[in-house]
Amino acid sequence: MTELNETTLNELVGRVLGDLGGAVSVPLVRIGDAHGLYNALKEIGPAKPEELAEAADCAPRYVREWLAAQTASGYVHHEHGRFSLTPEQSLVFAEPDSPVNLIGAFDTAAAMVENQPKVQAAFKTGRGVAWGDQAGCMFCAVARLFRPGYINALVQDWLPALNGVIDKLEAGATVADVGCGHGLSTILMAQAFPRSQFTGYDFHPGSIAAATAHARAHGLANLHFEIGRAQDFEGRDFDLITCFDCLHDMGDPEAAAVHIHKALKEGGTWMVVEPAAGDTLEENLNPVGRLYYSASTMICVPTSLAQETGLALGAQAGERRLTEVIRSGGFTHVRRAAQTPLNMVLEAT
Repeated sequence: MTELNETTLNELVGRVLGDLGGAVSVPLVRIGDAHGLYNALKEIGPAKPEELAEAADCAPRYVREWLAAQTASGYVHHEHGRFSLTPEQSLVFAEPDSPVNLIGAFDTAAAMVENQPKVQAAFKTGRGVAWGDQAGCMFCAVARLFRPGYINALVQDWLPALNGVIDKLEAGATVADVGCGHGLSTILMAQAFPRSQFTGYDFHPGSIAAATAHARAHGLANLHFEIGRAQDFEGRDFDLITCFDCLHDMGDPEAAAVHIHKALKEGGTWMVVEPAAGDTLEENLNPVGRLYYSASTMICVPTSLAQETGLALGAQAGERRLTEVIRSGGFTHVRRAAQTPLNMVLEAT
């Protein structure tokens, strides 16, 4: 029997206890968000529990315990019996357009737990779990998770990093956003480039309905949404086709690459936004890789396995593997045009 290393054991137990503290914070953060506790604390803090409860129209005893838990997690600041949000805490919990707002990640974690029975069964059968059969709040959670990154980088950094694309968009281009989900990425581009025409495609009818509603709410006339799969959506002669955090979820991304290549105009561009990842497991043994591997196990791989071919690239496929898939469609040039701590942007021509 291998001799036990007490130091290693204690370090592991400490790490697990820290993880459990984060896990049990998921419902508390979501309650705080749902009841406006973070926003109220940002407005009135430093505040006593009773003052926050009154401001958020919540029961004082619950709010007091919630504040204690949030303080223990480091999510809320406490001093002299009063609670507040530091500027840094506000960016994470109380400012929806902040690049580091992480409320959507907590929503996604909750959806993953709700999804457990279906994925657990799939471990035995090897079958997938279709995107439309995932946990009920999964679609909204994922849309909210990616929202801060898109708002703060898509128009400002990612599109300008593509060769000649901004000039086309400003003059008036035709754009397809494939795998658009709830349409946030499509709407952001349509708002920024009113002379261009945008079509968002997704194979999930519920997401297309939500995207259409969002477009109407914004009063945008230069975009519309259609149900369509990446490997056979309608439409041709696009100047730009985009795929945001979805290529690795597709059952047959190689067939999608072939179809997208055919749907582009001569000289058109395919922008592929994917989770940040190295090409090996060792390169991804970090906090970001940990989150993405977990989400990939519970969401991305099951989604792909439920579709035709079921290539199941996974959320940490890496640039080398993604480039192979993109080139299989007929693209001759692929480069990393931009990156953030959570995403990489590939340009294919």
